[in-house]
Amino acid sequence: MDPTPELLADLRREVPAVTVPETYPEVVGTLEELTRRGVRMAVVSDAWPDLPDLHAGLGVDHFFEAYAISAVPGCNTPDPRTYRHASDALQLAPAQCLFADDDPEPVAAAIALGYAGRTPFAATPPPRSRPPGPPPPRPSSSP
Repeated sequence: MDPTPELLADLRREVPAVTVPETYPEVVGTLEELTRRGVRMAVVSDAWPDLPDLHAGLGVDHFFEAYAISAVPGCNTPDPRTYRHASDALQLAPAQCLFADDDPEPVAAAIALGYAGRTPFAATPPPRSRPPGPPPPRPSSSP
């Protein structure tokens, strides 16, 4: 199924800086260790085009050599172009790459295209954000 022009326009819209997501607690340490071990990394994502800027806001953009953002070429995973964009940017053959995603469908598609694939599960939930300002009042307990 091809994305509609409206969906592509929505994916390309500006995302306010206040919507910068938070990472799982173990993400930065894991990326640092992978980098220390010489693992080259790229992002393949069905996300908005300013994902690299959002990663910069999180301080993790420098870990990635390339971004294959679906809104840019106008195709989503499991379209082979999204995976190939990343492996080509890294100058690696699909068999030299590992694709990881929390959704098994794009992982299965990557495997069918010759990539290794894994669907990891996080050990801890991501931190929850709350709006800026003072914390909400605690409910009072009456005796």
